[in-house]
Amino acid sequence: MGETKVGKVWIIIVNYRTADLTIDCLRSLSTQVADLGGGRVVVIDNDSGDGSAEKLTAAIKREGWSSWADVMPLGRNGGFAFGNNAGIRAALASPDHVDYVMFLNPDTVAREGAVKALATFLDHHPRAGIAGSLLENKDGGVECSAHRFHTPLSELEDSARLGLLNRLLHRYVVSHRPGTVAHQCDWVSGASLIVRRDVIEQVGLLDDGYFLYFEEADFCWRAKKAGWEVWYVPQSRVMHLEGAATGIHTAVKRRASYWYDSRRRFFVKHYGIAGLVLADTLWALGRTMYLLRRLLRLGAGAPDPKWLMFDLLWGDLRAILTGRAWSIPRAGQQP
Repeated sequence: MGETKVGKVWIIIVNYRTADLTIDCLRSLSTQVADLGGGRVVVIDNDSGDGSAEKLTAAIKREGWSSWADVMPLGRNGGFAFGNNAGIRAALASPDHVDYVMFLNPDTVAREGAVKALATFLDHHPRAGIAGSLLENKDGGVECSAHRFHTPLSELEDSARLGLLNRLLHRYVVSHRPGTVAHQCDWVSGASLIVRRDVIEQVGLLDDGYFLYFEEADFCWRAKKAGWEVWYVPQSRVMHLEGAATGIHTAVKRRASYWYDSRRRFFVKHYGIAGLVLADTLWALGRTMYLLRRLLRLGAGAPDPKWLMFDLLWGDLRAILTGRAWSIPRAGQQP
């Protein structure tokens, strides 16, 4: 008997001034075109303004990828969710019925069979609405890509960086050591995930009120609330040069304001203003514990972005006092 045919997959890659990385990503997909089931790869250029769209278009033509890949330039950079939503709309409007939409970061390299493993998993698990890949780093290690939802208690655990507290609050640890067996989780990394068309039609597009970060956690929350399962599928392997496109993990730099905005949006949306205040209070408590240990030379830990405490706490307080936080829609409301 022949192999089971997977559903039609559209892959969306959002590019912003990372044309060379995106070309490498496309090259890794060029050997997996048959696994798209007749689908396509669309590169959304978020108004890079550096010639990225032209460079990508030329590369697709030069490499002979035009039969399965396109570039869609946008008129402004509205962020990761904004760009992906443009690709989703194109997929849903395709005259050929698209079964699955896959989000893939430009700073990734899809290992052989990565796309097929995700699509086949959804084919065989009808209640699975979203599935994410195992993510490798450039050194060959494995990143955590299956997570629990952020909660106020998870903020305490994360900021304190204390082994005892980690054990006491293990149920609230957002990112655990990755496993080698497929399992359900709360949310998966948006660097490489696949979504069933039915999920999008039921819960809607990504919330483009998030410029970057937390949008996939928000989307998975909405999908789970609607009764869908979220799975981590390590049979799909993708190398992720995490932060290569954004520099977010460069500790000596000051973290971009959109990370704090996205965190605030997630907490207000799903826990309310009171939940945000509680999360910040517990984060500050944990942070104080951590700084005291550093002062007493009881452990250094990894370096933090510059101005981390000020940007997080003052940013949220200012958003509450100016009313910006109050304008964030609660879950279930239209963004």
